[in-house]
Amino acid sequence: MVVERIRSAGDSEAAARADAELPEKVDTERDADLLRSFDLDPQQLADGLGGQAPSIG
Repeated sequence: MVVERIRSAGDSEAAARADAELPEKVDTERDADLLRSFDLDPQQLADGLGGQAPSIG
């Protein structure tokens, strides 16, 4: 889901990097800095998922 969000923004290189670097289940608190490195807002991501951990695929 996270990789698809990056890919849909048109950055296939960042999507490939995210697929390699992010864990299978992303914790928006634990992985906040890593998510920010992909220009994703961890809080916005968590809010959009109703508090559930997003998967990377």
